[in-house]
Amino acid sequence: MSAPDIDWDQVTQEATDLLSRYLTIDTTNPPGNEEPAARYLAELLRAEGIDDITFYDASDETSKGRVSMLARLPGDGSARPLVLLNHTDVVPVERDGWDEEPFAGLVKDGVIWGRGAVDMKGMGIMELIAMFLIRRHNIPHRRDINFLAVADEEEGSKYGVEYLDQHHPEALEGEYVINEGGWGTTEMMGVSRPVFNCAVSEKGPCWLRLETEGHPGHASVPRGNSALDRLLRALHRIQEWSHPTNIVPELSEFFARAHRYGFMDEAPTEKAIAGMGEENPLIRAMTSNTISITKIRSGMKHNVIPASAEATLDCRLLPGADADAFIEELRQVVDDPKVRIEKVLVSSTPPSPIDSELMSVIETVVREHVEEAVVLPFVSAGFTDSRVFRRRGITAYGFIPVLLEPREAVTIHGHNERISIENLRLGCQILFEVVRRICA
Repeated sequence: MSAPDIDWDQVTQEATDLLSRYLTIDTTNPPGNEEPAARYLAELLRAEGIDDITFYDASDETSKGRVSMLARLPGDGSARPLVLLNHTDVVPVERDGWDEEPFAGLVKDGVIWGRGAVDMKGMGIMELIAMFLIRRHNIPHRRDINFLAVADEEEGSKYGVEYLDQHHPEALEGEYVINEGGWGTTEMMGVSRPVFNCAVSEKGPCWLRLETEGHPGHASVPRGNSALDRLLRALHRIQEWSHPTNIVPELSEFFARAHRYGFMDEAPTEKAIAGMGEENPLIRAMTSNTISITKIRSGMKHNVIPASAEATLDCRLLPGADADAFIEELRQVVDDPKVRIEKVLVSSTPPSPIDSELMSVIETVVREHVEEAVVLPFVSAGFTDSRVFRRRGITAYGFIPVLLEPREAVTIHGHNERISIENLRLGCQILFEVVRRICA
């Protein structure tokens, strides 16, 4: 079936307006409070005649407003559903670092500013537009198209997809999932050429807390075994711990295609890739286990030696890595039995297949819309809600169909997050055509 005649100027204006309004809903996590975002999206869907909507409230005595939402656009039932997955929460902001108000939904000079513009309220609007266009143009589709907007992704998904997995598994039914985890870039490895990374797997979170105690006292009399001294020594050892390069199977095709398409001059040997990782932090993160120290807390007064100290580590493990073995090795590196290591969040995911009907559709649609573009199967350095679907044997891809320049990509979880209207238009066009074809 041929594509319908769509006024993309009008659709782009609509998407811009919807995203601008969406960005004004502050869903900073913690605390989250995603319910207003879920209600906003549901209101838009109902206005389009899509009223098969279910809310899932995971709130408890410690957290309120933790609402996810599922909207179904029924197909003819001859194929399993397609899930358009997105999360409604966003990470906190440091307002002093922003040039514009992060929750104003400002549209200025062809750019939409705001926390969540890329991660991932912008993608949520692209998915919403795809649903609208299928409905408006009465496009026949064999699959149910399920729009799933979930809470709490940024803090580990206890109140989001993990809650659904435990209490409402029927909400996760599907054959394919399109989610975040990979996006397009205007250049890669120093080569200017449009690339769309499509995440087929991701590193697993291994969030840890280090805790220790010591004797408090007056700071005029230093104690070499104080809690903070002990913790700092442990953190220094962790920083000095090197992690070898490991090209997991899911990455072999990424580097093989990167070489084939001219992004890598050398053959993709482990030695060559390790050398690239020394210069490129993303390559290093993709090919080794990593540790980031994210918080240190200790002390109450300038002249008091604290009685306790703690730090948090955001460790990301390659697919297939054994978290318990990693933690035991970390314990040996710290080499101090008085520094306790506590698990906060540990998860992993099997890969999705590189060869699938959906991947074939994505590659075809990308080539039709962006001249010279290539699609690379990718392992995301970050973790996403896709892991829960992959554990269930459902093929999930991280694919946000935009082309970010390097200066735009670094705003994700940073200052001045934004998306150009041009990218929003491209994302709506590509995603709609992918959805139309995989469901036709």
